[in-house]
Amino acid sequence: MTAALAAAAKAAIRPRAQRRQVIQLTDAAADRIRDLLTRRNKEYLKLGVKSRGCSGMSYTLTYADEPGRFDEVVEDKGVRVVVEPKALMAVIGTTVDFVQDRLKSEFVFVNPNAKGECGCGESFMT
Repeated sequence: MTAALAAAAKAAIRPRAQRRQVIQLTDAAADRIRDLLTRRNKEYLKLGVKSRGCSGMSYTLTYADEPGRFDEVVEDKGVRVVVEPKALMAVIGTTVDFVQDRLKSEFVFVNPNAKGECGCGESFMT
């Protein structure tokens, strides 16, 4: 009886499925974030959204020494990014890339939740 009970308990206790990260970073984005954090001697880069621009919301990036109480911490490729709670539903599933060419260098957000963007790419709507 105890062997059957132990087997039933073992079957009921399944390992937790690994939770997907809120955002993913490309190698280029992780390298750039690592460089920025090292230069500023900061632990985290904080990702948020603000209401502005043609389409309604735009991304914000700031430095942080520690995460806030309700912030989501994403650790990817050796860097830590904090996602503000207000931004969480707008950026979930987003891939962050860093591109550089002769005219500019910038972070690019590939957001599956975005329903539209303005022409200049500075703002988006969900």
